[in-house]
This record gives sequence, structure tokens and C-alpha cells, in this order.
Amino acid sequence: MRIAWIGKKSPFCGNVTYGREITNSLLDRGYEVSFLHFAQEEAQRDDWPNCPEVPLPCIYKSQVYTIPSFKATKVLTQSLQQIKPDIVHASLTLSPLDFVLPEICEELNLPLVSTFHTAFAAKGAKIVSGTQLLAYQVYAPFLGNYDRVIIFSQLQRDLLVRLGVPQEKIAVIPNGVDPNKYSPGPSNVKAEFGAERLFVYQGRISPEKNVEALLRAWKQADMGPQSKLLIVGNGPLKPSLESYFNEEHGIIWLGFVAEETRRIEILRGADVFILPSLVEGLSLSLLEGMSCGVACLATDVGADGEVLEKGAGVVINPKQVRAQLRTLLPLFQDHPEITTLLGQKSRQRILERYTLDDNITCLEKLYEEVLSNTHVQLSRKTYGWRSM
Repeated sequence: MRIAWIGKKSPFCGNVTYGREITNSLLDRGYEVSFLHFAQEEAQRDDWPNCPEVPLPCIYKSQVYTIPSFKATKVLTQSLQQIKPDIVHASLTLSPLDFVLPEICEELNLPLVSTFHTAFAAKGAKIVSGTQLLAYQVYAPFLGNYDRVIIFSQLQRDLLVRLGVPQEKIAVIPNGVDPNKYSPGPSNVKAEFGAERLFVYQGRISPEKNVEALLRAWKQADMGPQSKLLIVGNGPLKPSLESYFNEEHGIIWLGFVAEETRRIEILRGADVFILPSLVEGLSLSLLEGMSCGVACLATDVGADGEVLEKGAGVVINPKQVRAQLRTLLPLFQDHPEITTLLGQKSRQRILERYTLDDNITCLEKLYEEVLSNTHVQLSRKTYGWRSM
């Protein structure tokens, strides 16, 4: 099967990791994959899929959205004509191109699958205003134009159905991680930072991630000199937060860590992984921490609460992050037996439900289903068949 994958290669975010891991796995299973992505000049990374690439011209791109150039539609159309894929899979980049892609593929008689990553809030809560709200409102009427839309949880499925996306077009395939790569193992990170107990946040430093609530809770909990909090990631709030919450309080800012082996080493050395977000989809960082056997605390937003339910971690109320963390941080500091047990349970949850191998198997079945339906529809058009 020949697959045209449309997604992101930079800047680093969950969408980038998703595209890298899925395409690498598809290549490992013998599929032909061409990767079409918005790009300027970019260095080739060692962990990037070894497959043909097509750069799509763009004016601007960020971790959240992308603005293609006027030539992007033409380049994309011509590229698909040359590649002649059996199926197109778009990992949606919050780009205007997302809305014209179904028309392009229909004209070329190409079946089209998408993955909709956009974060959402807690159960029963309204989507947080801003980018998330706009994305759901704008995308819902258009997602039905795709042959299938992949999302990560039943909660997100219910939300999209309420917004008018046809139920039969939605497929729930959770994110997955490679438990052989992201696994418990030796690490020198604690010794490196002089920590007896190590807490880690990994992600963007932006308002929706609610990192400030974590930092304030850490400072108020007065964790002592033997506990360290590592903040891994970059974002617009980093400069202002870093100047106020710093090594004086046991908080160490590592910035963006590009090397995957280094990120794995950090997770393996951690006692606790914390994700205080106000909105999420299904956090790959959370799954990676769980897979490394780290005790995990995350807010009940997106699908993260679903991942940690029934004892696989601690689920925090997104409206009470600072208050709850102020209590939980000292508890996890003083009782390593709790973090050890939770780490074991989080690892087991990954093995049961969230492995990359299972993710790819589900994706293969979805591709086969879409291709089968597409061939039936084309036959009906060609021979004038009618449904009985």
C-alpha cells in the first residue's frame, strides 16, 4: 500500500511526534510512505522517517497552527498526482489547507483519512475559549468531508458528534508509545542535578498548559533542597516564569530537549511526572512518562483522565490544580512506596491499552475499511449500481 502522509516536521509538538512515530512504524511494516509537510530549510534528524519528502510552502508555522503560501494547494495537488497513493492521511495542522484537501482528494479519486489533534477541556465542561474553541467550531462542519476522522478518546468522539460530525465518520484510535523504547531503566539524572526526589514537567510553556499553577504549588509546598522540579520545554511564558521560579526554589529549566534519548533518560530518572493542563487531546508526553514507569499526575482534561482512571495515576481537578498539588507534592516526596506502586500501574496501563503496535494495527484495519468502501463507491459510479 502506498500512503501519502500530510503533517508537520517542526516545530516540535505532539503532532510532530505523532507523525514521526506512525510513519516510522508504517515503514517498518512494509508500506510505502511519502511525507508531505510544511517546511522551510530544516536539518535532517536521525530519528526522522527514511522516506520521500515533499516540502509544502508556508508563510508561518507554530506549534499550534500553520499558514500555507498561495502555492501550497498547487504543490500539494501536483505532488499527489505524481505519488499516486492508495490513501492519503492528513495529520491536521490547523491550516486552511485542511479545508480544501477533501476537494483535492475527491477530484483525484483518493480516499482521505485525517487525525484531529485539537485539545479539549474536562468532562461536561465547555471548551476553553481561544484557539481550541475556534478550532472545534470551525472544523466540525468540515470533518464530515473526510472518509474517516481519527480521534483519541470516546469523550472527544461524543463532543464532535454533538457538534454535528457524522458518527460513522469518526474512528477512536488512541495514541500509542513504543514500550520497548520508553521503558524503565538506569538514569544518572538524579545525580546530575543533586536530587533525592525528582519531579518532571514536559511540554509547552504556554497558558493552556497551566505550568504557573504547578510552579506556585511547588513554591508554596516548600519541598526542600533534596527535591527538584525539572521543566522540559519552551514556550511564550518561559522567560517570565523562569525569572520568578528558579533554582532558588529547586526548579530547573532545561528548555527544549531535542534528543529523544535524553528525554527518555530524564523520564527514567523521574519519580513523578506532572501535567497540569487546562486542555489536552491525549498527551504523548504523559504516555511516555507512564511507559517509563513514572508515577503520573494529570488533570482531568481531554483524554488524560481516562488514561489514568482506576488507579493508573492521580487525576487532578483542573479547577483546583494549585490546591491539590500543594497537598500531593509533599505526599509523593515523603512516600516513595506510593510513587513506586503508581509507576508500576502506569506502565501496566500502557502495555494493556496504549502501545504503538496496537495503534498501527488499528490504523491498518481502518485503511483497509476505507479502501474497501471507496472501491465499492467507485464501482457504483462506474456501473450505475444502486443500493437495494
